[in-house]
This record gives sequence, C-alpha cells and structure tokens, in this order.
Amino acid sequence: MEIRPATTADREAIREVAREAWHDTYDELDEETIDETVDEWYADDELERALSEPGTAVLVAESDDEVVGFTHGVVQGDEGDVLRMYVRPDNQRAGIGTALHERLREDLEDFNMERMRAIDLASNDGGRAFYEELGFEASGEGTVEIGDEERTEVVYTLDL
Repeated sequence: MEIRPATTADREAIREVAREAWHDTYDELDEETIDETVDEWYADDELERALSEPGTAVLVAESDDEVVGFTHGVVQGDEGDVLRMYVRPDNQRAGIGTALHERLREDLEDFNMERMRAIDLASNDGGRAFYEELGFEASGEGTVEIGDEERTEVVYTLDL
C-alpha cells in the first residue's frame, strides 16, 4: 500500500470511496440522501479547491493501483482538522485508516499545529472507536445539515 498526495485524476476514485463508506456506515440516511451529499461534498470544484488551498492535505491510500482510502485535513492557526477520513468497507480494519492518519498528521505538523480535531457524525460508532484508539477524546458537539435534516456531530480532539 502507498499513501500519496491526491491529484485531480483521483477525484472519481475519492467519490467512489466516500460513497461506499457512507452507504456502509450511515444506516440512518437513505440512499438518495447519501448520493446527493457525496456528489455535493466531493464535486470536482470542491476537490480541486481542496487540492490547491494552502495548509491543506488531501491524501489517498492506493493498493494494487486502486484507491482504497483517502483523508482530507486542513490547518487553521494551531489546530489541524481532519475533515474527511474514509476507507472502502472491504479494506477496513487493515491499518489503512491508521496509515492515512499518521501521514496526515505528519503533513499537517509541517504547519505548526498543536492539536488535531476530527469531526464525525455521532451515529458513527466505528468512527468513534477509530479516533479513540488513536488517542482522540470527545471534546464537543455540533450539527451539520444532511438531506434537509440537522445531524449531530461529535468533535474529537488530540493534543500533540
């Protein structure tokens, strides 16, 4: 497996990974809502903007020439935010998410961050376990609108 910076050529693969992971993870969301959200959040212009913004890292995990996971993080001030972290369901629990996290952390530390935050839907028990295994602690809540409904998010924080 290789972890590398994403390129514009990875846009469709990133959307596919996100779509598969969302369908596998978020049972409370209907298929149409998931597809619309993935199409909006991972539209070409959104991904191109993320790839070009200073203080941002978008990484993909590639195995046998296939993108099997990706992460997107950004540093603002002394905080690094993990905005996205997904691995194809068939490839989960194989260390890919951990490898993506470690590389993202290394890349974002170049911008002098002192803590990392990760935000995930409160319903994602697997995400909670993943972040807690990495040493993150739940530190707050927020909301995000998905499919015309407000959903609760949990903020996890890791002091470095």
